[in-house]
Amino acid sequence: MTAPPPLPGVFADLAPLLNHWGYAAVAGLLFLEDFGVPVPGETVLIAAAVYAGAGQLNVVAVAVIAFLAAVCGDNIGYVIGRYGGHRLVTRYGRYVLLTPARIAKAEAFFARNGGKVITVARFIEGLRQANGIVAGLSEMPWRRFLAFNALGAALWVGLWVTLGALAGNHIGTLYPAAQRYELYLLGAAGVALGLVVVRHLLRRRAMEKGRPSRDPDDQHTPAR
Repeated sequence: MTAPPPLPGVFADLAPLLNHWGYAAVAGLLFLEDFGVPVPGETVLIAAAVYAGAGQLNVVAVAVIAFLAAVCGDNIGYVIGRYGGHRLVTRYGRYVLLTPARIAKAEAFFARNGGKVITVARFIEGLRQANGIVAGLSEMPWRRFLAFNALGAALWVGLWVTLGALAGNHIGTLYPAAQRYELYLLGAAGVALGLVVVRHLLRRRAMEKGRPSRDPDDQHTPAR
């Protein structure tokens, strides 16, 4: 077997971890990250996918292990939120960077968007780590949470494993190029997100204007 490709930038620190622990590193870090522990789960997933693309790991095994670890981690978070409640999260959440303010923002976002936020939360830093806990705090039905969570995990793992595996031995060339155009990509993503938000607000305003007003004068007194 050939030597693994040298990992650039932020991935370099994870190379010894992957070289020594392999699949166990992927499973452990993803599992911990998904109920709030501040570990580089997403980074190790991408690095493992790069290793898979270079023939050091099996790409299917990386994808399956990452999916199961992500779903299980979020379900631990759900149990913590559902049965521990706000008291437990308020008391111990600061140790895993889940402050009351952060939880409150996540709950407000969750309340406005419902179950679909569970799917997209996987791609948003901060929400990815808190979405299971917030779903539990909100007493979302577990089966509904599990369905949206599994969908989000499948899309998230599929995206990063595919990109990482395609990069493979070319990561040393692609990483600097990605850094060079990172600001442009973030700007484009920001514009796209802004358009989605504006569209959502305009649609909500149109729906509110279309609702019949509840004028007391329009209500008729029942005939005696």
